[in-house]
Formats: sequence, structure tokens, C-alpha cells
Amino acid sequence: MTHLLKLRGVHKSFAHTEALRGVSLEVQRGEVVAVTGPSGSGKSTLLHCAAGVLVPESGAVTFDGQRLDELDEAARTRLRRREIGLVLQFGQLVPELTAVQNAALPLLLDGTDRRTARTAALGWLERLGVAEVADQVPAELSGGQAQRVAVARALVTGPRIVCADEPTGALDTVATEVVLTQLLAAVRDAGSALLVVTHDNRVAARADREVVLHDGALVGGQSVARS
Repeated sequence: MTHLLKLRGVHKSFAHTEALRGVSLEVQRGEVVAVTGPSGSGKSTLLHCAAGVLVPESGAVTFDGQRLDELDEAARTRLRRREIGLVLQFGQLVPELTAVQNAALPLLLDGTDRRTARTAALGWLERLGVAEVADQVPAELSGGQAQRVAVARALVTGPRIVCADEPTGALDTVATEVVLTQLLAAVRDAGSALLVVTHDNRVAARADREVVLHDGALVGGQSVARS
């Protein structure tokens, strides 16, 4: 396998706090990597840099040979819409849109016709067990339902990598198993990769590899994927 995503010596700070201190990490094509560690260790910052949401002060973030950190915001947004599925903590759905409209949004923004986008989104909502809330707005959803809609939104484009921040954090045991099974099946069936931040041992246990972040640095696990 060859790497799909590579971080090299990544530093990221907020005000006077250094969130990432020289992190290096590779994710291979088709690989599932779990990032674990205590709260405040920089896990979400690492995920956001990997997905091109944040740009590091120094170091390099490379996706399929292209430097994400050297692209402008518009180019990074286009890449995420097409090739990088992003599941943010707490879902962060668009409040004015229904569940199915939220799930279809990446396709609609990329020019897919409404009927095709809705059909694809409904398919993912059904696979994740929330088809019955398709026409409800986020305010009418439980936290677990909203999180599953967010996962559907991340998967609807068939991305080459999914970057997920606590995708099961708002779910009970049964829903966690459904979402985790579907998420892993989706990425593995497509030969995609998954980079997942989690506190859930069940999620980490089903990854191909676990890396541990502490105070902005990798301190455990296999930090660079083997060839």
C-alpha cells in the first residue's frame, strides 16, 4: 500500500497554546487509523489539519501527493467536498435544512441534480437507521440521530478518506454498533481510508492501527504506517 495522507512535522498553535508539536503521521489507502488520547491533547486539531480545515504554522500536510497546506481555502473546500468526508464532533448540521437535505448537501454543492442527490442521501440515512427522520430539521432530532445524519453527509460522495471526530460520541451502544459497522463497511468496500478521533475503546479496537496523542505529540502506537 502507498500512503494517501501524510503529515510531517506539523505544528499548530492557538494564541499562546501549542496544540500540535511536530506531529508526523501517515495513513495508507484502505487503512483505518484511530487517534486516541486524553481530552485537550490536540486530537481534533490534528484531524482538522489532516482534512484541510486548519492550516498548520509549519510542517506539511499531503493528500495523494498534493500539499493541502499550500492550497487556498476555496481549493481545500472543493477537495473536501469531493474527496474528504468530514464528520465533525456534535454533527454541526445546517439548522434550516432537513436531515436528507443535510446529507445531500455535498452533492448539491458539487452540482449533482436534486433527485439524484436526494436518492443517494436517503440510501445512506436508511443504512444508518435514520430514514424515518429524513424530512425533519436538526432541532427535531436527538443527538444520536443528528450524528448519524452527519455520518451520512460524510459518506454520500464516496470520499477517498473520511476524517471523523468522535463519530459515536452521542450514540448509545446499539446505535454505536450500527454506525461503526456501516462506516467501516463503507470505507473498506470502497478501498477508502478512515482517520477517526475517539475516546471509545470499541472504535479503536476495530481500527487497523491506533496512535496516541498527548499534549500535542504522538506518544504511543505506530506513528508512521509501515509499507
